Amino acid sequence: MLENIRLSFQGIWSHKLRSFLTMLGIIIGIAAIIAIVSTIKGTSEQIKDNLVGSGDNLVEINMYETDWVYVSGESAPPSGVPMIDDTIKNEILDLNSVEGVSAYRYGYTYDGINYKSNKMEGADLLGVDDDYFNVAGYRLCKGRLFIEKDFDDRSKYVIIDNTTAKSLFGEDDPISKSMEIKGDVYVVIGVVEKTNDFKPVVENISEWYTYYYDDAAGKIFVPHTVWEYIFSFDEPYNVIVKAISTEDMTDAGKDTEELLNSYITYMDQEGNMPYKYKSEDLLQLAKSMMDLSESTSKQLIWIAGISLIVGGIGVMNIMLVSVTERTSEIGLKKALGARKRTILAQFLTEAAVLTSLGGLLGVGAGVGLAYLISDIAEVPVAISGVAIIISVAFSMVIGVLFGFIPSVKAANLNPIDALRHE
Repeated sequence: MLENIRLSFQGIWSHKLRSFLTMLGIIIGIAAIIAIVSTIKGTSEQIKDNLVGSGDNLVEINMYETDWVYVSGESAPPSGVPMIDDTIKNEILDLNSVEGVSAYRYGYTYDGINYKSNKMEGADLLGVDDDYFNVAGYRLCKGRLFIEKDFDDRSKYVIIDNTTAKSLFGEDDPISKSMEIKGDVYVVIGVVEKTNDFKPVVENISEWYTYYYDDAAGKIFVPHTVWEYIFSFDEPYNVIVKAISTEDMTDAGKDTEELLNSYITYMDQEGNMPYKYKSEDLLQLAKSMMDLSESTSKQLIWIAGISLIVGGIGVMNIMLVSVTERTSEIGLKKALGARKRTILAQFLTEAAVLTSLGGLLGVGAGVGLAYLISDIAEVPVAISGVAIIISVAFSMVIGVLFGFIPSVKAANLNPIDALRHE
């Protein structure tokens, strides 16, 4: 085998230009496949990162009223929708896919947030429990977080994020400052920020609304026990769960959704349940978009595969030429006792080496092409090691398949006729 490989390299080197032109179809085909797979994989990873984030594994389960997220209002909430207590939270924690859970109330106000003469145009108000900041991935920048006494005493304390701190307090230190929320005075005890500094890639205004709009508004956190001071009612909670892994996010969301909905007893006059908990299945959305991306990738790979067939035909053609040129050599080997399988193995090895070299060159060209496309089109790229290995192996298979007929022809030559060939 080693001798056959040595002879193959010797033959390729003896006809460098011809061998390169023969390999060109293989090189182009492999390069196209590597570039396509790398670009599609990079795009898929970007889709997943943009939607799911960089590994915080959080799933929101929101209360919906028909098709819209329930938002705190001025009317009393319906009966038959449970207030999520520690018992329900412990049931959620018992789910196999859940690592952490927090219940919170959500509302949005367009005005009524003041500090001295400064006013905020709008802010997200969240009534949180003592687990929220840990589960949701916030870290304390200054001050302190809520303690059990704050919840028990219904203390009018607030914790704000950096956006609110900059917008409302400017250069002032907000800690221990008093601010107004809908005419009532609250004292700032802490400032928090997200521990996860992941920023999705945004290329247009639509994507900005998708990924950043929720973070653009400042967030103000109060103990959930003082919620009725702001909105006059103890309203239903939303839930945020931390899945054990990214792959468990769908199960964590669905299982929590089903558990919470099992506690809802409210029905309208027509017997429908307008209030339901629904999970925000970003992982499934990401998978759907990635599946579409991969489907497109497969179609493009089949198209690129046509050049591999063309390259294989070129290999067959040049091997037939090689057999004709070396007829006398084949006859001499057979006269000296070489068997058919020896001749067959020699020519199959030469074809496989030729296409394998083409595959390796194609991989290099494909990686370079992928990064070139990434720079020009400003799209992400992720080189696939599996695709590289498969491409080189596939190029070798092409050499064996398309080199088989010329090899059989060489092996079946009559030694006497071969020796007479000029």
